[in-house]
Amino acid sequence: MECDACSKEMLESRVQALQDLIEVARAVVSTLDLDTVLQAILSSAQKFSRMPAGSIALYDETLQELTLHAHSGLTADFVKKERWEVLPGGLTDRVLREGEILFVEDTEEEAFFRNPIAVSEGIRSLICVPLVVKGSIQGILYLDDFVPRRFDREDMTLVPVMASFAAMAIVNAKLHRRTKVMAITDELTGLHNHRYFRQIYRLEFGRAKRYRKPLSLIMLDVDDFKRFNDAYGHAIGDRVLETIGEIVLQTVRAVDYAFRYGGEELVVLLPETPRDNALLVAERLRERIEEGATASLTGVVDRSVTVSVGVVCYPDDGAGRDELFNRVDGLMYQAKRSGKNRVYHLGMDLPAPDGV
Repeated sequence: MECDACSKEMLESRVQALQDLIEVARAVVSTLDLDTVLQAILSSAQKFSRMPAGSIALYDETLQELTLHAHSGLTADFVKKERWEVLPGGLTDRVLREGEILFVEDTEEEAFFRNPIAVSEGIRSLICVPLVVKGSIQGILYLDDFVPRRFDREDMTLVPVMASFAAMAIVNAKLHRRTKVMAITDELTGLHNHRYFRQIYRLEFGRAKRYRKPLSLIMLDVDDFKRFNDAYGHAIGDRVLETIGEIVLQTVRAVDYAFRYGGEELVVLLPETPRDNALLVAERLRERIEEGATASLTGVVDRSVTVSVGVVCYPDDGAGRDELFNRVDGLMYQAKRSGKNRVYHLGMDLPAPDGV
């Protein structure tokens, strides 16, 4: 009778594990939110392996570091370090090199287990599962216990399956993220595209209006760009735009947005930035483009690369979204008509346009 009860309990455990596996599979195909999927996988892996704690970290082979994306049963001190390097000879280094599941039944008996944070956490046994797709390790699933354990390898048969789901989820999420980035990025300059500008400008203008915050807008146009194309060919014209795109991305803050609005026109959005600060950014962009882009084309072209720039700020220079944009567009063209390679804004003593 006891054996029958054991068999029944084992069967029920297997059925529950398979149900958990089905739920994990459903989570993988139903959402592209990576952290949500990884948390579900971690929860199921913990339940199946009867491990009270665990985590999943993604691996960046280029940087040789891991980033924490899901965790459970661990202290705040342990998980506050969300990014860490792979230490040569350590536990993670061994898993990455061998590419196989590693069972550690007692950490105190293993010389390679010397991470002071993990030791301080009191982890005494663990399972490390590499998340592999087509020979490439995407991350590691860690399952932890705070007492020494003897692992029955046969009882752990579903852990690699869950690891496979996790690896596929990571690949799918990366592919989705890459696709989204491509959809909003101008291929030549690396800046955001016109369509994304319309979307972000509407959102940021609405936010500025709602919270009564300043929003500055910079518009740049490459001077005499048609002459570059006519004199040196479109390949050189593309190189000019590509170089300017790189300079803009290196100059603006992470919280700012930079777009290729169309042709040789670029737009920079600076949230919560008053006009005086925006003017500093605009002047810095003008100078760096003249110096950097011109220097990068030395020996290729015999003229300087310059831009004409307009700057406006909500709410000082316009109360409406279209009004503000039309105003910065007009200022940019006024800078171009008045000599080029300069920054114009409302409130300065503007010369009359040519022919007036």
